Amino acid sequence: MPSRSNRFFLITRLALQDLWHDRQVSLCIAAALVAVIAPLLLLFGLKHGVVSQLQSELLDDPRNLEVRMLTSGSYDDHWMTKLREHPEVGFAIGQTRSLNTQANLLKDRQHFLEGIELIPSAPGDPLLNTLDRYPEGARIILSESAARRLDVIEGESLTLAVNRRLDEQLERGHLNVEIAGVLEPARFSRPAAFVDLSLLIELEHFRDGQASPLLGINNGLARDDYPLRYARARVYAKDGDSVQGLVEWLENQRIDTASQLADIENVRTINRVLELVFGVIAVTAIIGCMASMSGAFLANIDRKRREYAVLRLLGFQRPAIATYIAAQVSVLTLIAFVAGLGLFALGSVVFNRALATSHLASGVVSHITPLHAVIALILAFSVGLLVVMVGVIRAYGIQPAESLREA
Repeated sequence: MPSRSNRFFLITRLALQDLWHDRQVSLCIAAALVAVIAPLLLLFGLKHGVVSQLQSELLDDPRNLEVRMLTSGSYDDHWMTKLREHPEVGFAIGQTRSLNTQANLLKDRQHFLEGIELIPSAPGDPLLNTLDRYPEGARIILSESAARRLDVIEGESLTLAVNRRLDEQLERGHLNVEIAGVLEPARFSRPAAFVDLSLLIELEHFRDGQASPLLGINNGLARDDYPLRYARARVYAKDGDSVQGLVEWLENQRIDTASQLADIENVRTINRVLELVFGVIAVTAIIGCMASMSGAFLANIDRKRREYAVLRLLGFQRPAIATYIAAQVSVLTLIAFVAGLGLFALGSVVFNRALATSHLASGVVSHITPLHAVIALILAFSVGLLVVMVGVIRAYGIQPAESLREA
């Protein structure tokens, strides 16, 4: 008697030779599986690619993670620390009153900006993470539109000027600032300067009538030693999933907010709808594929009842017959999956090239990850396993004596 391993290899070799002998039938069965695998991979690739691209375009822009505080208040350092430590906050920094977030920037008589927006910033600011540098002291970051209007580049100097009226006298404070970097327009389109928070606070003290040696004004009210308070804060969520929780946390404190939460929810809704559509189509296609493959294998088993009976007569028991059928189904499934994956790759190239030239999408719009491919292979073999079970049940009913009766 051959050993168990030898019997396994023998039955596997017989199964493969049988597939090759009936290669036309085998090709039809594999083609039925390819007809399901390739469209499902393309459909899932489009779904995953489009949703991933929408999420990337939405969340790669940090402005969509910003939660703007619409109402002014009076917030101390303790409240700001509590805000920064909130698990859904990615970045937060205090802001002064709106009146004190503007100043004039001058290069010369031909190049100046009046009332330019001043935005407090610090390390970790998501708007500036592409620059890898941040404002500090008298070093500022200009938006591209502001730098273009002032006709300046990184490393040049400007004069920051602010006015106030004290005791019926107009006073102007000046400070030489250095341009530490220029922010690309995709990050911030308006003319603005990102400054150190301490500089913004100094401007607020100056406008409140206090002396400011930093701005060259020594007269004014004496500095009071009172706790610093902020009118509002620049707040950014840690990620897209954190925006809703952060909005709710702020609104629970009666702080009106504005955010891109609606756009983020739209992407989530699109994802849920596409998942439902894909799920229904996938289940329908898989059921149809199982019915088709099961019918083909049952017909093939009935057509070869005499051959199966001979195998039983030669001493191959039911487990060997199950191995025989499983080997055939596994090989056909693997061939069909590889062919389907190849057709998916070709289809993805067509989709990507067609949509990349339109205004509907840019870059890759149809793709799957290696993990998705592995999951698809497992699902394909799962379908094959069910087909094997159906075929084995039919084959188990074949008795060795049938070969003698037909002889």
